[in-house]
Amino acid sequence: MRYLVSHTTTYTYDDDVTDSLGIAHLVPRALPWQQVGEHRLVVAPEPGDVSKDVDYYGNTATYFQVTRPHRILDVTATSEVEVSTPAYDDAALATPWEAHRPLARPGADGAAAATDFALPSALVEQAPETREYAAQSLLPGRPVGEAVTDLVHRIHLDFDYDRTATTVTSTVAEIFEERAGVCQDFAHLTLACLRGHGLAARYVSGYLATAPAPGQQRLVGADASHAWVAVWVGGQAWLAVDPTNDQWADDRYVTVAWGRDYEDVPPVKGVIFTEATTSTLQVAVDVAPM
Repeated sequence: MRYLVSHTTTYTYDDDVTDSLGIAHLVPRALPWQQVGEHRLVVAPEPGDVSKDVDYYGNTATYFQVTRPHRILDVTATSEVEVSTPAYDDAALATPWEAHRPLARPGADGAAAATDFALPSALVEQAPETREYAAQSLLPGRPVGEAVTDLVHRIHLDFDYDRTATTVTSTVAEIFEERAGVCQDFAHLTLACLRGHGLAARYVSGYLATAPAPGQQRLVGADASHAWVAVWVGGQAWLAVDPTNDQWADDRYVTVAWGRDYEDVPPVKGVIFTEATTSTLQVAVDVAPM
């Protein structure tokens, strides 16, 4: 599938911002199953300084600084992306999940790079309840593909999608108690479950192309940023699963960035200098088939 992805973030303030420094993770990654064509990022007002860099995890980060006084800041990224459904080695997925714990096999191929994703992170703390919850899926000797798929299925059934149940700062413990959340929450919960048993799992940020209801026209801007999880299954292979939708990632998933949790790869973050007392944030995302 080929897509034209558009992501616009708009900040509005009730007083002038005299200096705005930002970091954006909005450039899709080039991957074996994903090719990135033309990409453009526009900041308005025009920044005095813009640069790109590759972070520790291989994501493209765009840095910008706007020093012209402003009350509205727009950050718009457009990308052409071609995506295929990832292919996996059946033999690797059939291996018992215990064999894919990088801390238990430090010399295994790919284990060194995976180790960072097996440890707790700022937004994914370890808790006895998540470990116990995951143990029902991670049975001794169970194939890793089957075990992870079962865990994702259970989270989808046991937790409700509710935009009002959590905030961007909600903890895994709060999500587990509420039994509700959004894609970011379900990704963090899945990470806690898997890492609690020694598996390496990373937070993936990107987009999911959605189809309109039968007989309805596709609505521009109806899509949104999405988050899912990728689990290390040996070597350079990572199984990408989506607990929000109870499925493996396919050619509808556009990968932008990955890290230990959301804090590593928010679409846009930054610091401003202003005397404004209120502000609003609006995000519009469109993933249009080409």
